[in-house]
This record gives sequence, C-alpha cells and structure tokens, in this order.
Amino acid sequence: MWNMLFHNMNYAVAMILFCIGFYTLIARSNLIKKIIGLMVMQVSVFFFLVSIGYLAEAGAPTALPGTPPSPMVNPLPQAMILTAIVIAVSTTALFLSLALKFHSHHGTVDMDRVKEDRE
Repeated sequence: MWNMLFHNMNYAVAMILFCIGFYTLIARSNLIKKIIGLMVMQVSVFFFLVSIGYLAEAGAPTALPGTPPSPMVNPLPQAMILTAIVIAVSTTALFLSLALKFHSHHGTVDMDRVKEDRE
C-alpha cells in the first residue's frame, strides 16, 4: 500500500491541497481568506492536470524526422494549464476588486460582522 501511495504521491498532494482550499473557502468568513482558499483549489487542479500529463522517462513532444518513436509527454494538459493560469489570474483580480468594493461599502471584509450589523 505504501509503495502505491509513494508512486501516486502527486495525486494525493493535489487532493490534500484541494481539500485545504475547500475547507478555507467554506470555514472562513473573511473574504480575503476565501479568495486565498479558492486560489489554493485552483493551484491543486493545475498540479493534478500537470501530473496527469507526466510520464517517467519520456521526452519532449517533438519528433524529428528519421528518429525512432519514443514515449513522449502529453502536451495537451500543459496547454490547458497555460490557459487556466490566465483565467485564474483574471478571476482572482476580479474577486479582489469586488472585495475592495465590499470593504469600501461595509467597512469590513468579514461576512459574519456584516450579518450581525444587518440584524
């Protein structure tokens, strides 16, 4: 069992990171901490997708004419991750700007304090 866990450590780390980010997103009332939890979840998905495309002892996905075929790393997850990083940066910037607007309107970024003030 430990041998199988060691060989799949990257998947386990991605799952643990996702759970940490999800817990932060659910358990915290501070908007900035929620955004950080969302970013941790995004990074764990990126790590998972890059891990899927990795092959041990595989080369770059370039084939020169006249060379024998060899195992190659899958380039599709890497291309998807580049696009996802751009989307993640822009959504993070949007969420931070919304948190800034929320702070200027309510005077705090703590959701529990805003609920208490409304009651």
